Amino acid sequence: FSGLNKMTVAGTATIAGDTLTLAGFSSDEGPDLHVYLTNGTDEAAVTAGKQISAVSYDKASQTFDLKGIDTSSYTDVVIHCDKAKAVFGAAALA
Repeated sequence: FSGLNKMTVAGTATIAGDTLTLAGFSSDEGPDLHVYLTNGTDEAAVTAGKQISAVSYDKASQTFDLKGIDTSSYTDVVIHCDKAKAVFGAAALA
């Protein structure tokens, strides 16, 4: 992950099968953080993307179920604060 918009986000995002794993993850605190699959890292990409789940800013290892989602059609994993409508950080999918 790399932080965006003067926010700090660290760690890695990996998709294996139907599971998204965040490892070594940390983020600046936000009131309403969610993880999204997107094509790009701006607000429009988040709006057009797929919300996966709420995310904990202070939990280093997190996993999310992606059953039924075609992950090949997305290029980025984005950490977004829905309340502030702000992108905190993103990781490109390999």
